[in-house]
Amino acid sequence: MNLDMIQFDEKGLVPAIVQDAASKEVLTLAYMNKESLTKTIETKETWFYSRSREELWHKGETSGNTQTVTDLRYDCDQDAVLVLVKSEGPACHKGDYTCFSDSLLGNEVTPEQNRFAILNTLEEIIAKRDAERPEGAYTTYLFTEGVDKILKKVGEEASEVIIAAKNRDLEELTWESADLLFHLMVLLREQECSLDDVLDVLEKRHASE
Repeated sequence: MNLDMIQFDEKGLVPAIVQDAASKEVLTLAYMNKESLTKTIETKETWFYSRSREELWHKGETSGNTQTVTDLRYDCDQDAVLVLVKSEGPACHKGDYTCFSDSLLGNEVTPEQNRFAILNTLEEIIAKRDAERPEGAYTTYLFTEGVDKILKKVGEEASEVIIAAKNRDLEELTWESADLLFHLMVLLREQECSLDDVLDVLEKRHASE
C-alpha cells in the first residue's frame, strides 16, 4: 500500500473500519495516522491513534485481544481504510465480539426475506463464541478442545447423515444434516475460512458449466 495515496484529514487521521475476515462482521471503527498505519502494515497487527489520549495504541496490548491483519484496503476516495482481521478475542472493550452490538431500528432479516438468513446468523454467532469464549457454551467447548475434536464431530455427524439417508428416515436426516452443517461451520471458523469462500467456489463452478 502506497501511503501517499491515503487522504488523511486536517488532523492527520483516517477512519479505519475493522472487519472480521471470515464472518464479514464489522468489529469496530477507529482512527489511524500515518505512523499507526505504517506499524499495522509492518507488524500485521492493528495499531490505532487515540483521539482522546492523543497517542498510538496497539489493539490487545493490555487485554491480549489482538487482531491479525489479513488485508488492508482503501475506498474509492482514498479517505478511509478497511482492515480485514482475524481476532484473538473480543473487539469491544466491553467484552463483546463487535462494538456494533445494538440496533437503533431493531430490524432483522426474517426467513421470509432471506431463506438462508440463519446461515449468516449462525456464522456470526460462531464467530462471537470464538472471540468471547463464554463459559458453558458448547461452541466454546469445541474451540477449546481444538481442531481434532471438531474434525471428530464433523466425521460423526457425516456418518449419521449417511445412516439416516440409508434408512429413509426423513426426520432423522433433517436433524443430522443440521448438526453436520453446524459443526462444518465451526470447522470453517477454526480454519479461518469464511462461508463466502465456499459459496464463491460454488458460484465459479456453476458459471463454468
